[in-house]
Amino acid sequence: MSIIGSPTDRNTIPGGAQVLGRATMERARVSSTNEALRKLAGVHVRDEEGLGLRPNIGIRGLNPTRSTKTLLLEDGIPITLAPYGDNAAYYHPPVGRMERIEVLKGAGSILHGPQTVGGVINYITPGLPVESGATLRFTGGNNGLVNGYLRGAAVNGDVGAVVDLGRWRAEGARENVSSDVTDASIKLFVPLGAGHQVIAKTNVYREASRVTYSGLTEGEWAANPRQNPFRNDVFIIDRLGGTIAHEYSRKARRLTTTLYGHDISRPWWRQSSNSAQRPNDRSDPACGGMQNLESGCGNEGRIRRYRVLGAESRYSQPLHLSTLFGTLDAGARLHREVQERQQINGASFDSRTSGPATNPGSGLVEDNRRSTDAVAGWAQARLGTARFTVTSGLRVERLNIARRNFRPVAGNPDGVSGATSLTELIPGVGTTFTALPALTLFAGVHRGFSPPRNEDIISNTTGSVVELDPERSWNYEAGLRWAPRGTWTVDLTAFRMDFSNQIIPASVAGGTGATLTSAGRTLHQGLELDVRAELGAGRVVRPFVQLASTWVPVARTEGTRFAYIGTGGADVANKVYAEQNGTGTRTRLDVSGKRLPYAPALTTTATLGLRHRGGADLSVEAVHLGQQFGDAANTRVTVADGQQGILPANTLWNVAGNLPLRPLGVTAFATVKNLFGELVIVDRTRGLLPGMRRMVQAGVERSF
Repeated sequence: MSIIGSPTDRNTIPGGAQVLGRATMERARVSSTNEALRKLAGVHVRDEEGLGLRPNIGIRGLNPTRSTKTLLLEDGIPITLAPYGDNAAYYHPPVGRMERIEVLKGAGSILHGPQTVGGVINYITPGLPVESGATLRFTGGNNGLVNGYLRGAAVNGDVGAVVDLGRWRAEGARENVSSDVTDASIKLFVPLGAGHQVIAKTNVYREASRVTYSGLTEGEWAANPRQNPFRNDVFIIDRLGGTIAHEYSRKARRLTTTLYGHDISRPWWRQSSNSAQRPNDRSDPACGGMQNLESGCGNEGRIRRYRVLGAESRYSQPLHLSTLFGTLDAGARLHREVQERQQINGASFDSRTSGPATNPGSGLVEDNRRSTDAVAGWAQARLGTARFTVTSGLRVERLNIARRNFRPVAGNPDGVSGATSLTELIPGVGTTFTALPALTLFAGVHRGFSPPRNEDIISNTTGSVVELDPERSWNYEAGLRWAPRGTWTVDLTAFRMDFSNQIIPASVAGGTGATLTSAGRTLHQGLELDVRAELGAGRVVRPFVQLASTWVPVARTEGTRFAYIGTGGADVANKVYAEQNGTGTRTRLDVSGKRLPYAPALTTTATLGLRHRGGADLSVEAVHLGQQFGDAANTRVTVADGQQGILPANTLWNVAGNLPLRPLGVTAFATVKNLFGELVIVDRTRGLLPGMRRMVQAGVERSF
């Protein structure tokens, strides 16, 4: 399901709306979601392991960590682990099987939820094929890259099927980091006659990676910024997902009812969760420190399982009121999700089960079940004339949230449980005006909403409800869409996001004891610009240009806010903490008006290329990322664990080329990512992380 629709539909959306098509992605030979999303204005993507498997996506200056402020969809259906209770993007669908990517911001986003604070990213898979055929692609490169992909399409009358198979492996941005991924999906289209159709899709995904959660300390970075001391840390994710949709269309009316669900298993066995743990089992006398990492030290298994099941119906019909016309969209959703979360401490560096009771620290230390039952409804009406439209809508979310801790706690050997509920009204209104045949103006305002996670709103030790409000904001935007020629488009949007309560991390890693805190008022303001142009129509060689730029001069705290600076002793001297310690020895620092962490003032991706009439093309791309602060105090003072300080601005260059070899019936291609091999700091949240290495790739593609 598309959330933007055709170019004509886009002009009726009262907010930012961009589409990245398959042709653009193939021309640049993007190898990850990170590369693709950087081509869209308003989107900031932070690297992690250097392969783009777990993109950290922030929109308009919002913190990108785990993409929690962004609603991620595939064909209109939420895909994150637990969309309501833990909207973290540990899984992401491979970009190679997508036909296009849609990014929607503004008032129109209230048709989708529950997250409405930043924006919506929708990955669109192939539609009904027009003919049978197949595409085979093979890519190889440095850093151990081997990538094979097959898409097959079959048509028999009005019945169609699309099959995607992908398998790839590569080494990441650091030593001792590598991934092996298998992805398979099938999509069936079965017409039932009289306007009825069934579309069914299923997907199986498996990732087995050698990757740690921890970044580097300042000392480790100075010695070797691409090292990974924890070479035995292992991350595995298995996902089985599916949807089945029934569509009924008659006289411009459409009703689509979709059943969806997924089951995800995600164990992550590691010896460190952040750069302050060297390692996490150092309190064990047999371990003591890094010198015994593979002899006396154990590990931690963060064992997760997520099960999601839901159903939603969407209805659309034309509206006519006197001389006005438009569209009514309405729908409802029932959704249930269950998280099963355990932490099992092992006795050795390669444990996959609990250590013996005699081993210090071993055993089951976390055993939680968290569930969310949600009911949502929405309605949006667009009315107007051929030149002027007004769109207004309302979304209602009702959540029942529960948590059960099966571990004994003080005063209760059987553990504790708790539950709460919340209801949120999410209104939005916007307008569009076609000032000229090629120029559309738009403006809108809507309520931003993001529910708190189960683990943050219900105490793990008492079962009581924590005073932690949902994230709420008022989002404003105004802009224009200009298409002076058929091959030129310009989108310019001014935005303001005024949070009454933005939630920020108070600790750097998940698990027992990890919390968030209500950060209070924050303000984001800026501009985003998207330009696409193809020049020289009719010429043998035609230049093309693409620009996606976001300027966020304001991303700051509002009202009264404090951070706390360590003074030594049990604290790290000069380290920025979110809260005062029990003895009150930390120095309180007023951070009101400070810039928010991980909110670069400028991000820009600019592409210039040439295309030959025969199909060959060559392009050069510059990706610029502005300076960022790593903490709420905007400190430039680093500490030993590497978790605070500046992330300097950087510009990376990419080159891509495609050459059809018609006598052989194939297209050859080659790319170089990070052409000059720049070393950049991409994250300090859990310690210092480097960006991707130089990646040289080449391959062939054949369609038949």
